[in-house]
Amino acid sequence: MQATRGTSLSSTDPAEHPTTPSTRHRLLFVLVALAAYAVDLGTKLLAVAHLDPNDPVEVVGDLLRLDLVRNPGAAFSTGTSYTLILTAIAVIAAGVVIRFGRRLGDRIWAIALGMLLAGVCGNLTDRIFREPSFLRGHVVDFLELPHWPVFNVADMLIDAAVVLIIIQTWRGIGITGARHSRS
Repeated sequence: MQATRGTSLSSTDPAEHPTTPSTRHRLLFVLVALAAYAVDLGTKLLAVAHLDPNDPVEVVGDLLRLDLVRNPGAAFSTGTSYTLILTAIAVIAAGVVIRFGRRLGDRIWAIALGMLLAGVCGNLTDRIFREPSFLRGHVVDFLELPHWPVFNVADMLIDAAVVLIIIQTWRGIGITGARHSRS
C-alpha cells in the first residue's frame, strides 16, 4: 500500500499496526506458557519420584548435580517464614502477566510473558498443593550448580523471561510491538 505525502494509510491488517493486539501473539503466549509449565511440573514430578534428598546425583562432574530440596521461601531461600505471603504475591503476579498477555503484539514479548507465567505458576502450584499444607507448600528445587543455590525449571523460566523483557525494553519495543525511541 502506498500513500502520497499528507495522506494516511488505513488497513485492517494487524501486521501493519503493531499496536493492535494479535491473536497469533496471544496464542504463542498461551502455547509457550502451557508447554513450559508442563516441563516444569514434569521435571518436579520426576525429581520427587527418583531423587533422594540425602543422596545428590552428579550429572556433569562438579558442574551439575541433582539435589532434591524443598524450599519454603523465595530465591536463595529468603523469606522462609513468609510462604503464605509469597503465595499471594505469586497469584497477583500471574494475574498481572495474564492481563499484559491480552495486549501482546510482539513475538518476543509473547515468548517472554509465556515463560514468565509458566515459571510463576510452576512455583505457585508447589506452594498451593505441596506439603506441609495448602497454600504453604514448599517449592521443589533439584538443579544445583557450583556456588549457586539449588533451583528448578520454573526459576530458569523466570530468569530467561526477565532477560528477554530487559532486551525488548532496551531495544525500545513495547509489549504491543510499538517501537519507542531510546532518547
